[in-house]
Amino acid sequence: MDKLFKIMVAVSMATAISACGTREKEGAEDFKYQIDQFADLKVMRYTIPGWEDLTLQQKEYAYHLAEAAKYGRDILWDQNCRWNLPIRKAVEAIFQNYKGDRGSDSFAQFTVYAKRLFFSNGIHHHYAEDKFFPECDREYFASLMAASGVRDSEALLDVIYDKEKYLQRRSTSKTGDIVSLSSVNFYEGVTREEVEAYYASLADPSDPEPVSYGLNTKVVKGPDGAVHEEPWKVGGIYGPALEKICGELEKAKAVAENDIQVRAISLLQEYYRTGDLRIWDEFNIEWVKDTLGKVDFINGFVEDYNDPLGRKGSWEGYVNIKDSVASARTEILSREAQWFEDHSPVDSRFRKKTVKGISAKVVNAVCLAGDSYPSTPIGINLPNADWIRKEHGSKSVTIANITHAYDYAARELPRNVLDEFAWSDEEKALYREWGTVADEIHTDLHECLGHGSGQLLPGVSSTAMGEYASALEEARADLFGLYYCADPKMVELGIMPSPEAYKAQYSNYIRNGMMVQFNRVELGRQNTEAHMQNRKLIAEWCYEQGAADNVIEKKVRDGKTYFVVNDYQALRGLFGRLLGEIQRIKSEGDYKAGKALVEKYAVNIDPVLHKEVKERYDALGLKPYGGFVNPDIVPVVKKGKVVDYDVVYTSDYLGQMLSYGKKYSTL
Repeated sequence: MDKLFKIMVAVSMATAISACGTREKEGAEDFKYQIDQFADLKVMRYTIPGWEDLTLQQKEYAYHLAEAAKYGRDILWDQNCRWNLPIRKAVEAIFQNYKGDRGSDSFAQFTVYAKRLFFSNGIHHHYAEDKFFPECDREYFASLMAASGVRDSEALLDVIYDKEKYLQRRSTSKTGDIVSLSSVNFYEGVTREEVEAYYASLADPSDPEPVSYGLNTKVVKGPDGAVHEEPWKVGGIYGPALEKICGELEKAKAVAENDIQVRAISLLQEYYRTGDLRIWDEFNIEWVKDTLGKVDFINGFVEDYNDPLGRKGSWEGYVNIKDSVASARTEILSREAQWFEDHSPVDSRFRKKTVKGISAKVVNAVCLAGDSYPSTPIGINLPNADWIRKEHGSKSVTIANITHAYDYAARELPRNVLDEFAWSDEEKALYREWGTVADEIHTDLHECLGHGSGQLLPGVSSTAMGEYASALEEARADLFGLYYCADPKMVELGIMPSPEAYKAQYSNYIRNGMMVQFNRVELGRQNTEAHMQNRKLIAEWCYEQGAADNVIEKKVRDGKTYFVVNDYQALRGLFGRLLGEIQRIKSEGDYKAGKALVEKYAVNIDPVLHKEVKERYDALGLKPYGGFVNPDIVPVVKKGKVVDYDVVYTSDYLGQMLSYGKKYSTL
């Protein structure tokens, strides 16, 4: 089984490489994954292994699903901040209409701001969520707007350059009203207290199938002082975009692979037309049933990470095709899901007695959109509703071609993080041998089983953790993966290739959680992003709890700090203990304990260590954040009939952003 696993990975990687040159004029050996870099960002390309193996019908299905995904672009921009769309359109007008000197330093500075704006889907950093500013001065920006025919330029410039307003997309303030202080366009004229009181009046704790109240609405206070919701639906907010999406979904439905896909898409269209969240639940239940289709998608108001109160779903679109060879390991995990649940190191009250419908696979992305573009996750587990997971199951995917693109792009660079932050040659060798494989397996466990594990006690709301929900949920899933990475069962099943391989994941996770990831945070700032909070919480809790036994040791050499795992099995025990506690917190709805855990371990960064990390990382000349351009799927028409769909790989990041603005702008 060890050999089978290695071949499976090698085939998947080789397929990705061979696909590089399919529609490129260069050969595969000339294909460059990284195509642009600016500020703290790098932009890459990904390939679509397996595209040529699809039937014409499957390609057409994927094409229309991708078009539906891209038509939701404006929704996310407006959700992130109400000023984002008018600012983006002003920037697009400058690129289209400005006839002046485009070779000046000032125009170069404007261009960097524009690229950052496009990357972040707005004026706030896509990860840190803080507002960023142009390096060119206001007067120059104003001259560009004037020369390009931009209206209301002063109002837009006030927003762009104001260092006192709209400072965070999602506020993490510990003293102010996080609803009023957030720039997201989910609330208008209301306070946190008013919003929570409004939703408390709607909740029915006895409902076995609770509605995800607020997922697809904006909360506003009317002239009479009453709080109400305005839905995101056809005929309501975002109506024009949703009409376009429904139109492409109709075309996709006509060439769907099976009847389940047809029923699911019909329900999704009905949900968009009515805004009825019960229909959204029906769609998710039907969508989970489709496990045989080669092509799959995400389309909707899905993740609530951008909402300070964890209710509103940011618009997201995704299209993928199954990697049948690489899916072998996730299918094994799916079949064994009950064993993992039964042996989880959590209180038996919080385990699922019967695990249902775990569907896990490895996929290759075809199109990224909305909250997954250009920065995208490498794994997804949906739907989010706990009761649907419990009663009907969930889908988990690991996105292979995105992971591989990161790998290949890193290989194109002369310097790397591992050599700088790993303590010993043995540690580096361990990671080079097993790191990529162990990381993919951890992602599989996180997405396939971790998010779907555990259960809430009767009467506990899925929103009980409030603003701490995202960090705690990601920590819970990560811990599940970390704990089981080292289980002998993984080797027995032929998933983990060696009993020693998990150690590469453990040492890398601690290095990253304790220090490396802070290269992404501006000096003096707190750690606010949910996934980074999760990693910091786990690493620092384990460092503290294992201090007496020196499980994780802090070492200093030549003025540089390192964190070294001395006892891997003891660390596994700590992962298990923390998993048990976080599952208890979530299952019991213990908001106070969850808040205490996040506030103590996940938020504040040691300023001395932070400065050191930034200096060491900056010296490598690397960009800490990455995102992607989409390949273009182009219909091939002969004698008025579509006979194929080609994949064309672009190297023009800015060009794709501007073309999307022309083709998919609806609001």
